[in-house]
Amino acid sequence: MAVRAAVLPAVGSPLEITGIDLPDPGPGQIRVRLAAAGVCHSDLSLSNGTMRVPVPAVLGHEGAGTVVAVGEGVGHVAPGDGVVLNWAPSCGACHACSLGEVWLCANALNGAADVYARTTEGTDLHPGLNVAAFAEETVVSAACVLPVPDGIPLTDAALLGCAVLTGYGAVHHSARVRQGETVAVFGVGGVGLAALQAARIAGASKIVAVDVSAEKEELARAVGATDYVLATENTAREIRALTGKQGVDVAVECAGRAVSIRTAWDSTRRGGRTTVVGIGGKDQQVTFNALEIFHWGRTLTGCVYGNSDPAVDLPVLAEHVRAGRLDLSALVTERISLDGIPAAFENMLAGKGGRALVVF
Repeated sequence: MAVRAAVLPAVGSPLEITGIDLPDPGPGQIRVRLAAAGVCHSDLSLSNGTMRVPVPAVLGHEGAGTVVAVGEGVGHVAPGDGVVLNWAPSCGACHACSLGEVWLCANALNGAADVYARTTEGTDLHPGLNVAAFAEETVVSAACVLPVPDGIPLTDAALLGCAVLTGYGAVHHSARVRQGETVAVFGVGGVGLAALQAARIAGASKIVAVDVSAEKEELARAVGATDYVLATENTAREIRALTGKQGVDVAVECAGRAVSIRTAWDSTRRGGRTTVVGIGGKDQQVTFNALEIFHWGRTLTGCVYGNSDPAVDLPVLAEHVRAGRLDLSALVTERISLDGIPAAFENMLAGKGGRALVVF
């Protein structure tokens, strides 16, 4: 059956909106009709080669929809059920999974190398990050879907699959922000907006949002920022001035740029913690000298998928949404059609942040 999708024909090439032939689900597979998909910066990183992906591919990894059909052996969902796509399902058997670190599963992305569909001309297609959400429908492994929590609309639930899990997890699982601590969030895109809300939920006493754009201040303050700092060479000094010249307890870096990672580190107090969420390229080199590492006693850590376990964290996030503590609509700057994805990529390149949400 043919459906429309956004196809990446080659790394560095523009996306093409075209028809693809999608097969019926085989054993252990599920066919999903997408309700919405978020346009994430990671998709841009896949398209430009910062992250490697087999091509041609259908990108999109943050989505939710309705089960259309299930293959043999699928029992946890049925046709008509609403589901959230999980682009990094844990295998449960590798070393990381045995340690409970399911976000580092060695086999999570094995499915991205599979051929899951074909163009109408017969060219093999791979599912970008397993789930190929930039399409009207997709076929995924049963491990790649989780039931939508009660009371969460499908279009909102799409954002839970990446931006919210990542931003919330960075604050609660990686940085482990405590009541009364001070926090700075670098980069006010979709993940940054989720991190700001997570810091507020954690009870942070001061939450500083940092971005290159002055236009994002109003939205950042609306979701929890107590202060807003434009990113310049003086950013770390300004943040220290806001915190009694000490620096924040925690910095969360969501841009993946060497300069912002270094500034985030410089913005924390002695003994402070910096969590890097942003995905940067190999050319983004960050340097420290040995003396400062000893003297400042700070911690710098990476954070993959918010160090989250989607099966455990989705119900927690849903409760925050139902209670009004977490506003998913605040992450969405525009709602677009499938044809609008290429323009949304251009907006990301221009630094226009929030989340474009593809509504099918």
